[in-house]
Amino acid sequence: MLLSFVIPVLNEAESIPLLIPEIISNVNGHDYQIIIVDDGSTDDSFTVLASFAAKDSKIQVIRFRRNFGKAAALQTGFRYAKGDIIFTMDADLQDNPAEISSFVEKYQQGYDLVSGWKKKRFDPWHKTLPSKLFNYVTAKSFRLKLRDYNCGFKAYTPALIKELNLYGEMHRYIPALAHSLGYRIAEIPVQHRARQHGKSKYGIERYLRGFFDLLTVKMVTQYSKSPLYLFGRIGLSAMTMGFLITLYLTFLKVFFHQPLYNRPLLFLGILLILSGLQFFSMGLLSELMINRTSQRNHTMISIRDYLNVEKKDERDLQA
Repeated sequence: MLLSFVIPVLNEAESIPLLIPEIISNVNGHDYQIIIVDDGSTDDSFTVLASFAAKDSKIQVIRFRRNFGKAAALQTGFRYAKGDIIFTMDADLQDNPAEISSFVEKYQQGYDLVSGWKKKRFDPWHKTLPSKLFNYVTAKSFRLKLRDYNCGFKAYTPALIKELNLYGEMHRYIPALAHSLGYRIAEIPVQHRARQHGKSKYGIERYLRGFFDLLTVKMVTQYSKSPLYLFGRIGLSAMTMGFLITLYLTFLKVFFHQPLYNRPLLFLGILLILSGLQFFSMGLLSELMINRTSQRNHTMISIRDYLNVEKKDERDLQA
């Protein structure tokens, strides 16, 4: 069995020399392919990676010209993964490669995506608390009960990664995307280790970006084929409220002769009716656009170097 590992790297020069040998020592006799995507590191990460690639052709390195984000790094790495099982891991040594056998065992039970669950985390409260809130909201939004959506340690079937189109912060919602496509998903507890070198690359702003991507994924997974179902519901609700308000004001005018020109409620009713009509129009236009085009959103990236990687057509380098 060939195991492929896709690992995004950003300024992890001290961790890489420890991570790669640890992965190799835990593949348990399987053949392996390690694809490391240098996401615009400014330290010596690429120099360290180049030394490993020079010694082992199974270690493949792709270097971006600048930082494009984890989703772009994963999407690019997936393009070159040839394994029977594709793993993703973080490069900060917090994921323990000793868990690889547990992922393989669970995967072989018939699952398409096995996601790690950092049951005991060694992170400060200002990271763990927002993470718990994120996992709760995401699980409720997509009706997929996972305790750790954001764990970077995952195992995928090759069929799944071919269908993924990652950009922005959408790598956090891969289980939700897979669930919407009908893939079988499992979660196993994994050991989470304290960071040994460097510092976290994520700040509080990632949660704001993640919220916007939550709305995007919700739209893509549930309403991409029939957006009128979403906009129509909103429009119908708004118009119903507006109609009830104007009906009430009409009743006051006709039976109690109350003036309406000084009633803010009148303007609210009119606004709701007009807004409802706009949402209906938006839904209809979205339906027309979907029927006329099947193009997908891409974020262009620029790759600087390849090591042990067969270079593909530059026009295909999108993530």
